[in-house]
This record gives sequence, structure tokens and C-alpha cells, in this order.
Amino acid sequence: MTIAYRYQDLICWQLANELEQLVFEVTATGPASKDFKFRDQIRDSSSSSTRNMAEGGFLTIARGSLVETHNSAGAGLEKRYFSAADTERMQRLALHSSKATTRLIKYLDSLPRGRRRGWAK
Repeated sequence: MTIAYRYQDLICWQLANELEQLVFEVTATGPASKDFKFRDQIRDSSSSSTRNMAEGGFLTIARGSLVETHNSAGAGLEKRYFSAADTERMQRLALHSSKATTRLIKYLDSLPRGRRRGWAK
């Protein structure tokens, strides 16, 4: 088993970070960039997931932000803000990161309280 010494080592964070970068890329231009409320909301939810993972104790909140981003990507497709390919990529990253976050939560919950150290207290 690989040990994560920093939050950047976590697969769930890496996937969420890739999602965040993609969200900012696809909302920088085109129709989504002009709908300020929508743009800011999907950007905030994607950023929230990485921030909450980095804080360590907020993994369930991070997972909720990933689900919100997944939902917003679908809404963006319906509004014709995103291509089907971009939407699929965003939703796939959100789903994979959410699943990895769930696995991390389950792992941490299985540890005796004294074994939880570092950023994931």
C-alpha cells in the first residue's frame, strides 16, 4: 500500500484537482463564461472539493462538492454551455474522485482513533 504523506498524494485529491482545472478551462470562454452565476457556482463547487480534502477533516463535504459539480456539468450540457465530450469528462472525473473519497473515508473510519495522524485527524 502506498502511503500518502501530503494531501497532494491522495488519488481523490489528484482527480478532484484535474476536475477543477477542467472546469476552469471550459468555463473560461463560450456560453458558460457569460452566465456569471452558473460559472461561479460550478467553479466554486469544483474548488471546494480540493480545498476540503486539503483541510483533512472535511472529506464528506468534499464528496458533496464533487456530486454538485457532477450535477452542474449535466446542467451545463442541457443549457448547451458544454459539449457532450467535456461534460462526460467532467462527470467521469467527479465520479472517480467521489468514489476514491468514499474509499478513503471508509479506510479512515476503520482505523483506531489513535492511528489517525497528520492532516486527516
